[in-house]
Amino acid sequence: MTDALARLSADHPLLLWLLPLALLPLLASAQRATPVASIAAGPPDGLSRAVGVIVRLGGILALAGLILALSGPYRQGETLTRTGIGAQVSILIDRSGSMNETFAGRQPSGAEESKAAASRRLLAAFVGSRTHDQFAVTAFSTAPMLVVPMTDRHDAVRAAIAAIDRPGLDYTNIARGLAMGLSQFGAASPSTSRALLLVSDGAAVIDPRVQETLRAAFTRLRPNLYWLFLRTKGSPSISDRPQGEDTPQAAPERHLDLFFKSLRTPYRAFEAEGAEAVADAITQIERLERDPIPYTEQRPRRDLAGFAYGMALIGLLILVLAKLGEADLRRNQPSPARRTGSSDAAPNRSLPVRLAA
Repeated sequence: MTDALARLSADHPLLLWLLPLALLPLLASAQRATPVASIAAGPPDGLSRAVGVIVRLGGILALAGLILALSGPYRQGETLTRTGIGAQVSILIDRSGSMNETFAGRQPSGAEESKAAASRRLLAAFVGSRTHDQFAVTAFSTAPMLVVPMTDRHDAVRAAIAAIDRPGLDYTNIARGLAMGLSQFGAASPSTSRALLLVSDGAAVIDPRVQETLRAAFTRLRPNLYWLFLRTKGSPSISDRPQGEDTPQAAPERHLDLFFKSLRTPYRAFEAEGAEAVADAITQIERLERDPIPYTEQRPRRDLAGFAYGMALIGLLILVLAKLGEADLRRNQPSPARRTGSSDAAPNRSLPVRLAA
């Protein structure tokens, strides 16, 4: 309650100094004085006294409401920190030329879908499946490109994923892509789950010196690493040894997998040879990332002038009804001649009093 009152403010606070004027109905009455011979001649009228109190309260409400409304009252916005289920997910999408092909290794035709189109469609469905996930999107080929930084605005993330529809380049510089993907993880509590999701259909050789830099970054951030390997049908698996020399140049996917396994971070690879396999892999990743995550909720400023005008309206309605009732009472009063029984009777001396005072 104290915090709620502390967040109350006004655009024109100086007008609030006029609030004591709302007590004027307690000092003066707008009711008309009606002459009565002797007020002690009638019995005590509790209803009239109650009506008088209500009328005065109506005047106070009307004045106070109008003054408050003119001051521009509002409740200040606030930032609340809550805890939900989710993770910080940095999505790293391969945009090399081979991603424009289908899983069969040819250019799409008719209803066929390229690997890039399938991954965009399924990743867009993955984003927003949980309210409190935070996402960053990075695309890479010859050079990495930040598409959207870490954010909980899922509409913006889905739009960023959909925007990655330009034809990719032939070269794959996965080292620079990994470095930019890791750089998207912002400040988080120790309990926040971080995940780096690599979506790629191949790999390139990572220089040993760059490997050490990436290893240090993985050790510092300790994200959960997922490699969604979009394997072309008939191509070697990441676990297959080449028949000849087993080098990074001969089997780059296998050696990238070995490099990921050597990192001091949780790692899991998914090999997908079709859109259904990609969907199954994303579902598994979603089930794995279910740790508590703190998030902030922004509450905007709330205008309170409407409540003040409503209070003034109630007060004015009470005063209008009282005035209408007073007019009806005057019409129903008998004339002085009818009260005395003669048209030429001498007028009575009377005392001015206020009804329902």
